[in-house]
Amino acid sequence: MADYQLRGIHGQTVETLARRILTGEIPEGATLDLLALREEFDVSLTALREALKVLSAKGIIDARQKRGTFVTPQASWNVLDGDVMRWRSAGPVDLGLLENLDEVRSIVEPASARLAAERASAGDVEALEEALGRMAAAGSAADAVAADLDFHRLLLAATHNPFLAQMERVISNGLAMRDKVVHDADPADDPVPSHRAVLDAIREGDPVGAEVAMRALVDKASEDFRRVAG
Repeated sequence: MADYQLRGIHGQTVETLARRILTGEIPEGATLDLLALREEFDVSLTALREALKVLSAKGIIDARQKRGTFVTPQASWNVLDGDVMRWRSAGPVDLGLLENLDEVRSIVEPASARLAAERASAGDVEALEEALGRMAAAGSAADAVAADLDFHRLLLAATHNPFLAQMERVISNGLAMRDKVVHDADPADDPVPSHRAVLDAIREGDPVGAEVAMRALVDKASEDFRRVAG
């Protein structure tokens, strides 16, 4: 996943423009004033255009003769792109986005747990056990969230399906946003037992048990989110 946060002026320009667009500060359909942006960012027009190419490749902006460079409708954005997910999750909490991500989790993760139970190696199980151990020992909400993200990322990797493994970008961002909402509003129940049930089924090579356990985990997470979101 590309990350432009630390890549000098070019990266700062990409980050700033992307965040303004994805938070609605620059709305859909707005035409960008390239000369004004060049002065604001104190960059050459060539450098600005290079930054705009990044956003264009992600479907966020487009250019047309007689219209110039403009922000495209959200339906055109590459919402599965890692940077787009990160920029959206860094802004104000978008409950609609979280609901959509919640639906994706409910489809992807139970099926992934089933595959992981069939395909996980001893190394996969060991890595999941380590993440669960960190979750149990977490001394802060941030540590617990980090361990939770690792657990779910490792579970997708344990399917040994490269397409499902790439879904980590979506699942991780959705989990991070959901956990922030839930933990900030109302500390969640101990997450270890539900994750332990998934891991035990994977270790035992029980596909049905793993799928059922993950379904229960995702359903509980959905209930917590809806309760907090009202």
